[in-house]
Amino acid sequence: MAILKVENIGKEFGSARVLEEINLEVKKGDAMVLIGPTGAGKTTLLRILNLLEKPTEGKLYIGGEETAVGKKGNLKARRLMAMVGQKPIVFNLSVYDNIACGLKWRGFKKDEIKSKVNRAIKLIGMGEHALRQAKTLSGGETQRLAIARALVTEPQILLLDEPTANLDPVSAAKIEEVLTVIIKSGETTVVMTTHDMSQGQRLARHIGVLINGRLLQIGSPTDIFARPASKEIAALVGVDNIAEGVVTAKDEGTAIIEINGGKVQAVTGLDKGEKVYVMVRPEDITIFPQTEVSSAKNLLKGKIKWLVPSGPLLRVGLETATGLELFCLVTKSSATELGLKEGKEVYASFKATAVRVIKRY
Repeated sequence: MAILKVENIGKEFGSARVLEEINLEVKKGDAMVLIGPTGAGKTTLLRILNLLEKPTEGKLYIGGEETAVGKKGNLKARRLMAMVGQKPIVFNLSVYDNIACGLKWRGFKKDEIKSKVNRAIKLIGMGEHALRQAKTLSGGETQRLAIARALVTEPQILLLDEPTANLDPVSAAKIEEVLTVIIKSGETTVVMTTHDMSQGQRLARHIGVLINGRLLQIGSPTDIFARPASKEIAALVGVDNIAEGVVTAKDEGTAIIEINGGKVQAVTGLDKGEKVYVMVRPEDITIFPQTEVSSAKNLLKGKIKWLVPSGPLLRVGLETATGLELFCLVTKSSATELGLKEGKEVYASFKATAVRVIKRY
């Protein structure tokens, strides 16, 4: 059953069209992550789900019932949900009292409040800070407090807007640990936005991709990152190698695609003569110093143009003999073993099954 359902929702602010024909279903206990570039409409959609914004058109169902801003009965829908923003507000109270405030407003008894708050504080790992003044917390600690305050009322739906935005890596990791526990329990449906692609992969069961106010693809993390439905989605999720080509031959599902004078083999259902985009993820490309060591269908000779550190890896820019530029990822130890440096001639290898092919209109 869908605990959240959006039908043909659109949103305008003045003459600006922010959301267009959004259709989305989130099942009970699911973890849906919305990704997209800045300005794509992620926060606006989340605010509509939380009944903080009224859509220009379309319908919203929460817990199986249609609802809308200003409609009687919204209190029932609101109590099914809790939302944590990018910059949560904390009251001039202790950590304990900040978390307890929602329960007090709802008339819970003192013993119930104590039990629920202590459980929430334990979940976020801040038991030693229960009596601390909340205004003195760091950004990461404040975000954890906000999550505990949202969860203590036991909502069926937890909405999070960029929960680790502007946090340092250590604080962000602690937030992710808390969210992982919540998601794995399956007791709370989670819908969150993020600009962090890798975070989306780690936390989501399903991902929705918003670009220019349109929900272009919904699927598992594997679907979105390995099988993007468009060039725009591929670029968003880190498929750096995107080139235009034409299918010139086809044999039992394997196609020969001509790209800039060179040829690439790929597995696709598209027919000969089709204009296509060819996409290969950088991590699916292997660099070799000679040709004999690879049995992959695609082997392109090229010259290294640049090497740039990327965390524990190196990003390598490789210009092939046809002028096509490829971006690759290698470990620093592999780069040392292979003697990679600017100007060195190497071979780039990748499987036909690693190539994503999309029709070009």
